[in-house]
Amino acid sequence: QVTAKTAFLFILPQYNVSVPSAEGELVQYHYGLKDLVTILFYIIIAITLHAVVQEYALDKINRRLHLSKVKHSKFNESGQLVAFHLTSVIWCLYVVVTEGYISNPRSLWENYPHVYLPFQVKFFYLCQLAYWLHALPELYFQKVRKEEIPRQLRCITLYLVHIAGAYLLNLTRLGLILLLLQYLAEFFFHMARLVYFTDENNEKLFNVWAVVFVVTRLFTLTLYILVIGFGLPRVESQALDPERGNFFSFLFNNILFRMSVLLLVCLFQASVMWRFIHFQLRRWREYWNEQSSRKRATAASTKQQTKPLKRDSGYHENGVVKAENGTSPRTKKLKSP
Repeated sequence: QVTAKTAFLFILPQYNVSVPSAEGELVQYHYGLKDLVTILFYIIIAITLHAVVQEYALDKINRRLHLSKVKHSKFNESGQLVAFHLTSVIWCLYVVVTEGYISNPRSLWENYPHVYLPFQVKFFYLCQLAYWLHALPELYFQKVRKEEIPRQLRCITLYLVHIAGAYLLNLTRLGLILLLLQYLAEFFFHMARLVYFTDENNEKLFNVWAVVFVVTRLFTLTLYILVIGFGLPRVESQALDPERGNFFSFLFNNILFRMSVLLLVCLFQASVMWRFIHFQLRRWREYWNEQSSRKRATAASTKQQTKPLKRDSGYHENGVVKAENGTSPRTKKLKSP
């Protein structure tokens, strides 16, 4: 029994409580320091799954493609993230649909703070934190190039701040919807990169990703405005109460603070869109330059093929040029008498 209790501490979420509801008592969860032990266990699971995907899928494909070192590293990164984002999108969509967060958008801010979480919501957040924490030692295991480390560290840090912030500040419902939108766009991007590495002439999925990216950015911005601008200011309990998990809803009564937060959100989304537009313009410019160079090369080869060749007045026979009447054009030397 002692061993079982220790095993449950690593495997299952802790801090379960019985919450009365109209359907009876429901078992829900809140967070605490014991979550770190559970996260540590699932970090080890994530490292193991990472190695399995790498060895049995990505390495076999890489041997067939014969990619360069740079493309090899990017292919491994995108392959791992495609598997993770696809799993997370399906899992997150299942959670938000079954919990009714999509069918009832008001539930994103009603009864805030959302201190008590259903099992699947808490387990999802613990697994997400474990995955992005496992990405730190993977930088060493995968021997990532020094030039790529700052970019990947910045990406990992942003995800950890977003997920941990939503989890600790009791904004898990809003965080789930934002993660769903973000992971959906990221899935199409890394899927497009994988297809591009296998066939450099196939860039159709990049166009699909561009559409999905713009749509998800618009939904993200709309969601921020809806929740921060209109939802949280209407919460009944507006007093600062850390014990109940109410950390900052009272701040949203102040219109100056609310507008400042919305302005920061809009500026951040604008910077993201600017980088996206800059990337698309550069990609289209490279595409049209490549197309124009191909057209010039094709025109030059066609012109060279249609250019008339100079022919001799006679023909060759046994290495000797003969005139049209069959005689050699070379003048014969007269024998001396």
